[in-house]
Amino acid sequence: MIVSDASSLINLARIGELNLLNKLYGKIIVPEAVWKKVVVDGVGRPGAEDIQKADWIKRAPVKNRNLVRALMLDLDAGEAEAIALSLELEAELLLMDERLGRESAHYFGLRYIGLIGVLIEAKHRGLISDVKSSLDTLRDKAGFRIAQSLYERVLRDQKE
Repeated sequence: MIVSDASSLINLARIGELNLLNKLYGKIIVPEAVWKKVVVDGVGRPGAEDIQKADWIKRAPVKNRNLVRALMLDLDAGEAEAIALSLELEAELLLMDERLGRESAHYFGLRYIGLIGVLIEAKHRGLISDVKSSLDTLRDKAGFRIAQSLYERVLRDQKE
């Protein structure tokens, strides 16, 4: 079971690679706050319709509202609900890019991966030929921010 925050969904949809998540992980579960941010509030924005139509992306409510409220002292609603839902469902993996969210996930012992990790995994499984073109497209088309030092390290590690 894989739970996702909004970032990976939005950014992959913006570059036409949303289906990588389905190919890598099968079904993806998102909490209501992520669905609202991406599909409801994001109506008309790139990716919103693709995410809404993806039958492999499912919504699930979070039961532990106290935990969500506590997490929202530092995180947005989507991140807070994604962490709480991951704990409730005992998710195998949490897709999350934001540093504070990942730190919170680590605190709770959750296994997580960010968008760059998803691309590296997709390359290793032969779903994409290289990471560089996807990273470049993410930066240029989706406005995805990545530190130059990280960009260079990823490409060096991937021998690109």
